[in-house]
Amino acid sequence: MILLGLDPGLGTTGWGLICAEGNRLSHLANGRLKTDSAAPLPSRLAHLDAMLAALIADHHPDAAAVEEVFVNANPQSTLKLGQARGVVICAAARAGLAVGEYAARLVKKSVVGTGNAEKAQVHAMVARLLPGAKIDGADAADALAVAICHAHHLASARAIR
Repeated sequence: MILLGLDPGLGTTGWGLICAEGNRLSHLANGRLKTDSAAPLPSRLAHLDAMLAALIADHHPDAAAVEEVFVNANPQSTLKLGQARGVVICAAARAGLAVGEYAARLVKKSVVGTGNAEKAQVHAMVARLLPGAKIDGADAADALAVAICHAHHLASARAIR
């Protein structure tokens, strides 16, 4: 099963693709989708949507997972993040993908073992869990962590049945 993990952001959205075969995970690809901060908000959201549609069309994932929004001190930043997250979820759903949603603390706990992990710890554990992966920055590492979290939860759901 090919899983697409997404770490939404208006300026940069991280993405990561993994293959989950039972309990075995392997890295397929990762990267960052960037929008022009000088462009109007509607144009940035439309561009993000188009980039995600192309990414999904190129890689044909079986499912997607998205990190949930956390509240920033700046309400305007939280609102923009929420709008980008909406675009990300909509693009995946439009492509017919089931979309899992996970809180950042749960993603960190799934990958590192603690919900209070720092970004550097998440990056290091993702690199350890996906040996040989060249990870394109913290946003891509976070997206791969979301995909890993989703793989663990899907495996747990299958084990319960």
